[in-house]
Amino acid sequence: MTDTTTRTGSSETQIADTVTTNDVVLFMKGTKSMPQCGFSSRVAGVLNFMGVDYQDVNVLADEGIRQGIK
Repeated sequence: MTDTTTRTGSSETQIADTVTTNDVVLFMKGTKSMPQCGFSSRVAGVLNFMGVDYQDVNVLADEGIRQGIK
C-alpha cells in the first residue's frame, strides 16, 4: 500500500465510525461554531435552530475526509 492509500483507508474508517456512532453528522467547511462557507453556515444554523444534536466534521482540516465523502 502506498502512503496515500493508507491515509484514504484510515479516513474511510474514520468516516464510517463517525457516521455509525452519531445519529446526525454534518460534514462541513468549518465547525458548527465557526462555519467557513455560506452553505455550511445555513445548514448548521437550521440544525441549531431546530435543537438537533449533531456531530460536525470540518472537511477543511483533513483532505482524506474531504475526498472520502465525495
